[in-house]
Amino acid sequence: MQLDLTSHRALVGGSTQGIGRAVAEELAQLGATVTLLARNEASLQQAVAELPRPQGQLHDYLVADFTDPDQLASRLHEYLAAHPAGFHTLVNNTGGPAGGPILAAPVQAFRTAFEQHLVCNHLLVQAVVPAMQARGYGRIINIISTSVKQPLAGLGVSNTIRAAVANWAKTLANELGGSGITVNNVLPGATVTQRHTSLIEKRVEQTGQTVEEIEATMLRSIPAGRFGQAAEVAAAVAFLAAPAAAYINGINVPVDGGRTGNL
Repeated sequence: MQLDLTSHRALVGGSTQGIGRAVAEELAQLGATVTLLARNEASLQQAVAELPRPQGQLHDYLVADFTDPDQLASRLHEYLAAHPAGFHTLVNNTGGPAGGPILAAPVQAFRTAFEQHLVCNHLLVQAVVPAMQARGYGRIINIISTSVKQPLAGLGVSNTIRAAVANWAKTLANELGGSGITVNNVLPGATVTQRHTSLIEKRVEQTGQTVEEIEATMLRSIPAGRFGQAAEVAAAVAFLAAPAAAYINGINVPVDGGRTGNL
């Protein structure tokens, strides 16, 4: 099975912590040269310094804020002007919208989430796809959520926007499939990250329950009986990025311990 990513270049969003960081580390371990994309330069510098280099890769980073799509597009085009070979793999990943009931969500929350998730993903794809098409090889992998298949209680804005991203990705997969480019979505379930912790803390505030009580309730819905680790989500992403996954296109891959209640 061809999983070697030596000589490949990958651009990974939200890659200074959590799932994004784990994805960057896994791709680097398989030989890819990774460009980290996030808004905090100090965190980017530290993350780049700590990435694996089994092939002596020269990893780098790009500073951009997903709350400012125009800035993202400008900085990405500047980067690609200096690196015209572009990327073999794009991993779209950014932090999810705040939790809360959908009825209480302000309209601006939907607009902001749409720009951060769908618009920024689209700008990234438009920038990197031409080089992928010229090469006849590309992997676009979107980190979304199992809410694509089954909306999650208390995540009204997120449920709405995640579904939009999934449908955008499926449309893109159909359009690009003949170019040697695949587009797939990885759907993490309850995974131990800072967002996971913050969502639990919010439920503590809302319900008065303890962290242990809330976690116990969550775990009862997961057949595996535990929360996922970021590295487990990263493993799925790395496989989809590899040459071995060339005929997998336009799908949603839950990484959730069996929690999602449908196929």
